[in-house]
Parts: sequence; structure tokens; C-alpha cells
Amino acid sequence: MNASRIAAIVLIVAGALGLAYGSFSYTKQTHDINVGPIEMSVKEKQTVNVPVWAGIGAIAIGAALLLLGGRKP
Repeated sequence: MNASRIAAIVLIVAGALGLAYGSFSYTKQTHDINVGPIEMSVKEKQTVNVPVWAGIGAIAIGAALLLLGGRKP
């Protein structure tokens, strides 16, 4: 497998996952406070929405790479 086929497969899988789930979330640690023996931290939950057009675009670009990537001019 060459690099263009691997990239195409990764784009197709990422696009399909983006369409299936629609968003993903992660936890971000924003503040640490250390006052003597007392320690405090604040964690925020962030959510990233994946647009539908991005998922469809990734699948389309992956399919184009898969179909046209092996051709030599």
C-alpha cells in the first residue's frame, strides 16, 4: 500500500466517523491554584461539533484519492 491509499482510507474512515458521531468532547484543565498545602484545579469539558459538510468532504476527497491516486500521468 502506498501513502496515497493509506491517506484515502484514513479520510474515508474519519469522514464516516464524523457523520456518525457528529461531535466529540474532551476535558481541558484550565487553572491550578496552589496556596500552601491547599491545591485546587478547574477542569472544563469542551465539545467540538463536526459539520456535516466536513464529513462528506472528507469522504469525497478520500474516494477521489482512492480512485485517482494510483494513476500515473
